[in-house]
Amino acid sequence: MNEIKRVAILGAGAMGAYFATRFFESGFDTCLVARGQRNERLSREGLIVNGKKYLIPVIDPDTARQPVDLILVGLKHHHLQEAASGLDKLVGESTVFLSVMNGLESEEILGSMYGMDKVVYALSLGIDAVRNGNEITYTTPGTHYFGEARNEVITPRVKRIQDAFDRAGIAWKTPEDMMRWLWWKFMINVGVNQASAVTRMTYSAFQQDKIAQELMESLMREVIDLAEAAGIALTDEDITNWYPILNKLSPQGKTSMLQDIEARQKTEVEVFSGRAIALGKQYGIPTPVNETIFRIIKLLEKGYGAA
Repeated sequence: MNEIKRVAILGAGAMGAYFATRFFESGFDTCLVARGQRNERLSREGLIVNGKKYLIPVIDPDTARQPVDLILVGLKHHHLQEAASGLDKLVGESTVFLSVMNGLESEEILGSMYGMDKVVYALSLGIDAVRNGNEITYTTPGTHYFGEARNEVITPRVKRIQDAFDRAGIAWKTPEDMMRWLWWKFMINVGVNQASAVTRMTYSAFQQDKIAQELMESLMREVIDLAEAAGIALTDEDITNWYPILNKLSPQGKTSMLQDIEARQKTEVEVFSGRAIALGKQYGIPTPVNETIFRIIKLLEKGYGAA
């Protein structure tokens, strides 16, 4: 396979902006994908990342002229179905999708649209990007994990992405068991994202405050029970292993769900506690903490009209 040269970013929020600017600055043929007013706004205003303005080309997928090598997806879950539809002109024989979205569903949704043979599993861990309009700031770029479900042997398409990330200066890892890592990130999001959303606390609380940590960990332990039923080997040690990463994040940093609450926008609660509750019913495992947090967050959304 030829090396990755053309990269399209679907979703220009905190995560998408980080990847877009890294590829753009490193000489890749980089574009943002957007339609309608969002296309016009991104074309006009660009992105400001850590104080630097970027005018990255913006394309409408309906009028794209040629396929790209890599489509990196950084959307909110509730935007995926609509935004990812109709990308056929960007998808060629060797195009691969890489989703750094939260939750456990995005790869399967993209695969149902374009084929799982074009989708690589991925997650991002330890990045503390915060978005305010078209301005994005981060102090820690994190590490980005991707690969096939199993990676005892590295496939050619995964090797292409590894090489592209190296050229873009993006820290990456390819774990042997990618599904376990996806569940670990799911556990983290269910814990810290939701606990921060209901308490309105920044990372500093979860780095230092015992009660905040207990709330976060109680949510995580329900995911550990679900993972065991699903055949995924998570343990309390995985909670312990989260703290060194958490402690490197900016104390003033905010989770994506807290940012959504403060911006009075719809959250991703359905793919966090919502998914945990559904899995609990599937496996016959109680999830009382997640059920309570789900109700609180849905009430918060209802209060500002996002539900």
